[in-house]
Amino acid sequence: MNFICNQSKLTKALNIVSKAVSTRTTIPILRGILLEVSGDMLTLSASDLDISIIKTVKIQGNQDGRIVVNAKLFSDVIRKLPNSDIEFKLEDGKLLISCLNSKFDLIVSSADDFPNVNKISQENSMIFDKNIFKDIIKRTTFAASIDESKGIITGTLIELSDNSLKMVAIDGFRMAVNTEEISENYNGKIVISSKILNDIGRIISESEEDVDYIKFSMSDNSASVRYGSIEVNLRLMEGEFIKYNDVLPKENPIKIRVNRVALNEAIERASLLSKEGKNNLIKLDCTQGSMAISSRSDEGSVVEEVLIEKSGDDIEIGFNAKYLIDILKVIDDEEIELNMNNPISPCLVKPTEGIRYEYLILPVRITKSI
Repeated sequence: MNFICNQSKLTKALNIVSKAVSTRTTIPILRGILLEVSGDMLTLSASDLDISIIKTVKIQGNQDGRIVVNAKLFSDVIRKLPNSDIEFKLEDGKLLISCLNSKFDLIVSSADDFPNVNKISQENSMIFDKNIFKDIIKRTTFAASIDESKGIITGTLIELSDNSLKMVAIDGFRMAVNTEEISENYNGKIVISSKILNDIGRIISESEEDVDYIKFSMSDNSASVRYGSIEVNLRLMEGEFIKYNDVLPKENPIKIRVNRVALNEAIERASLLSKEGKNNLIKLDCTQGSMAISSRSDEGSVVEEVLIEKSGDDIEIGFNAKYLIDILKVIDDEEIELNMNNPISPCLVKPTEGIRYEYLILPVRITKSI
């Protein structure tokens, strides 16, 4: 194997495929990256058996070949080299790396030991705008559980029907339901690890691919995302996802319209003291025309006032400040609507018009001392 590749181009490719490198595995080969040279193309592959990432790079190829390199060491070496052309040559079981005045030789492993990446046919791919797909991931996956013992709810439900793409995540304290209109009418329902979806979102954001769409394919137990010269193959999660429509409240007699930025800034200030207390607790005291946001700890107390438009009864309700901030940070709308029933029922955050997003958050019981 012998080829020449630009340092900057290779570094960017390594940053992408390294997201699939296993760091806690007992299988040594999974700590590596597969390098395959064929003609004037270099293909880099990494896998942790749940996700595989493949990236192709244009090179000056002199001799074809396949090897596996230690992902961390190889990436560290390439990043530290000057931004110039690097020559790679395989000799006597070692990869010789030359760049200007630097020369390395690294031990490599046989490519035959690297796991096969089960690619899915792209013949019946679904096409999504890359920004729509990236943004709906950002607006949803934060609400998934990070407790691996919780199984299926560490994943995000992807539901396709009636010219819409819907993603749903839940962790037992909050739920995110996001819907985007799409041009084609696809049908299907799968659950993907939220961590993997976040990686896909970051790949779309950080990559410099000259395309404005992704190709999405599904099979019985796996899925594939193709974005320009990048391909992500992943294993689907097994199990029955929660029936989210049964969780969404049907009636909310108390409706509060509020400026999102003003509410977010007020809660962030109030949370400076709530972090010192129990459950990151803040209290919302909603009367006609005004919402008082308060928090108290051993270090002091705070009260913030925000203008609102309210219909229905006055309400005093407590929330974990972080859960509200997480929601408000991913919404772009200038104004939002809070829908409530009583101090012990979930609050529904939605647009002032339509149901492009619906966020459900459980309240925290409050005492008179706060």
